[in-house]
Formats: sequence, C-alpha cells, structure tokens
Amino acid sequence: MSGHHGHDRSDVTAAVLTISSSRSLDADDSGDAIITALEDAGHTVSTRDLVADDVDAIRERVGTFADREDVDVIITTGGTGVTPDDVTIEALTPLFDRELPGFGERFRARSVEQAGPHAMLTRATAGIVDDVPVFCLPGSESAADFGTAELVTPVLGHLVGLLAEES
Repeated sequence: MSGHHGHDRSDVTAAVLTISSSRSLDADDSGDAIITALEDAGHTVSTRDLVADDVDAIRERVGTFADREDVDVIITTGGTGVTPDDVTIEALTPLFDRELPGFGERFRARSVEQAGPHAMLTRATAGIVDDVPVFCLPGSESAADFGTAELVTPVLGHLVGLLAEES
C-alpha cells in the first residue's frame, strides 16, 4: 500500500481486560465477544485478564499492558456506566496522552439507534496511553461485540500504524 494508508497494519496484537468485581474469566462473555471479534478480523490476542472495579488496579494493569512489546491495543470491558462502582473512566482518562472522542460519540449514537435512549448513559471512550490505543467498552456482551466488531476493528490497523510511525 502507499499513501495515507501505507502504514496500516494487517495483524494487530491486543490485550483484553475485563473490569468487574462480580465476574470471573471463566464466565466472561464480554471478554469472549471481544476476542472473537478481534480474531474474526485477523488480529491476535496476546493476553487477557480481569481486575476488580478499583481505580488503582485498573491503572496498574493498563499501564503494564501498555508497556508490553506484544500489545498494540488494549480493549477493556466493564465499568463504563454511572453506578458508584463504575470507575473505568475515572481510572483511565487521566492516563490518556490524547483522547479519541469520536469513538465514544459514535458508540453512543449507534447504541441509541439499536437499543434505545438508555444507551446514552454509557461513558464508553477511547484514548492513547504511551502510543497504545485503549478502547473502553461497556460490560454487556452485545456492547462488547458491537463495539469491537463494528467500531474498533475497522480502524485498528490504521490507528496502530499511525502510532507506530510516530514512535
């Protein structure tokens, strides 16, 4: 390829992080949906983990993933709602070197079309942490699948390629 998309990556390696105080990796349908969507798009998952709804634990795990050589993108699921234990956004937005507001905007717009006005309550977002994109998706299986398959994977190779060019 040449031009603007000449740097696009066809195979991106991902870390998947489920944020929940009530789930286990054995019963993590949202994490499973993210992995399936990534693999269906030709990408690889190098690591997967689960942490509780705790600001410090979330920050530590995302920081560790961002420092790994085998992680090009981090996708989280859970903790994007409005209850007191939904702290993913509070944990991660301070780490963002740059925000990607279009992701959350589009996620909410499409979710409202599909699921109705309650979908406006999600705080799904994305940003860049140390040249690694981080996408924060809700904890429902359908939101994790839709967000990954329809919004993340179509731009992933381009985004990772752009960031690799910068570093």
